[in-house]
Amino acid sequence: MSKKFDFQYVVIGSGPAGATVATTLAKAKKSVALVEGRFFGGSNLNTRDVPYAVALDFAHTYAKINSAPEFANQDFSVNLPSVISRELKAVINAGGNNKKLYEDFSVVCLNGYANFLDAHTIAIKDKKITSANFILATGAHLNTGNIAGTDTTSFLTPETAIKVRRLPKVIAVIGAGSAGCEIASFYAELGSKVILFESANRILPREDTEVSTVTADYFAKQLGINVLSNCKAVAIGQDATSKYIVFRYGGTEKMVRIEEIALATGSLPNTDYGLENAGVKYKETGILVNKLFETTAKHIHAIGDCIGGESSTERAYQQGLTLATNIIKKAKNPINYCGITRFISTPLQIATVDFNEQDLLKQGRKYRKAILSLSDITAGQVDDLKYGFVKLLTNKNNYIIGATIVAPHAGLLAEEIAIATRHHHTAVELASTPHLINSYNQAIKLAARQIISKKK
Repeated sequence: MSKKFDFQYVVIGSGPAGATVATTLAKAKKSVALVEGRFFGGSNLNTRDVPYAVALDFAHTYAKINSAPEFANQDFSVNLPSVISRELKAVINAGGNNKKLYEDFSVVCLNGYANFLDAHTIAIKDKKITSANFILATGAHLNTGNIAGTDTTSFLTPETAIKVRRLPKVIAVIGAGSAGCEIASFYAELGSKVILFESANRILPREDTEVSTVTADYFAKQLGINVLSNCKAVAIGQDATSKYIVFRYGGTEKMVRIEEIALATGSLPNTDYGLENAGVKYKETGILVNKLFETTAKHIHAIGDCIGGESSTERAYQQGLTLATNIIKKAKNPINYCGITRFISTPLQIATVDFNEQDLLKQGRKYRKAILSLSDITAGQVDDLKYGFVKLLTNKNNYIIGATIVAPHAGLLAEEIAIATRHHHTAVELASTPHLINSYNQAIKLAARQIISKKK
């Protein structure tokens, strides 16, 4: 490395994208620094995926026990501080905020927020760092949108919503995407009255309509959640009595008073760190990159949530790995997203592999589909399951191109589909593969059979 620069590569942001590219480059004997302003490991390890896994699993278990007839008339209380302690332990066990994980690969870890001074120099506090190349993996932050009162009203965010020490009697969740639905179900399962606001005409608008319909029905009938779609929150506030939300619904403006508010209104890429000084162009929707993740400054790449698009730990990891591999091998291989699963951990777990039907319709692609209700298979009948399905999608030649699964352990079921799409398997191959008769995976086999029989 030239003496001109302190490092060959400086990676800004240590989430799944940044950590992956930094450690992979370091393994290849590159001189690498990793800059982190908050927690090493990013939101995946510290505030979202890992602690959510603990909190949501607890809520699902509590609700299941509380509704079981075998435990009728039993008094189960919720100890939220102990849940928070379990979350913290899980974060530590998973390596949250642990610089040593990266230092063991000879990555130099730097604490603080970076700001570009010029194309090859950043400032961290009062220290200047130079690098031949930079990789931006700075993530995203909560987008409060045009909701008035967010600067004067206390509210929960997706990071803080699962860390409350006292259960509110009534909570309003604004935004019914994946995070909003997880937060709403968390509180409803623990016993809070929940109002769920969504400005679109259905909850989970990113998912297929069947997913939105079955989830909304379950929320209303099983969890008692008041689901308000086509309902736009315009302001929040608080006074000596309570907090409140002003919203537009049915053509009129209304107000509701509640004890607590959680905003799950989406995110915006983090771009406020002097990118213009480095010649890096960006928009509100993210840093501009080409197919190889190159920015408008050729020695600077960007990956992860800071480039916009669909937020996903798995996608971010794949971007980091692909970029690092291309750098090491001096290659220009495009990223392969095939097989990546989008997962939502509501009581009805939701997993979408690759394309859903909504995606294919938007792209104008021809496809074949089969939907199998879980109540039609042995596992669903044993569990007396009233909700859930597997939707399988193939192209005209019967190659698997996607699936939507609403089922217990949906994430595990999705792995079979991920392998099928990644390695170009057909519905015939899925249907001819032995499955456990009394497992939910049997639904995948039977859905594949449906597609085959339809073609005939």
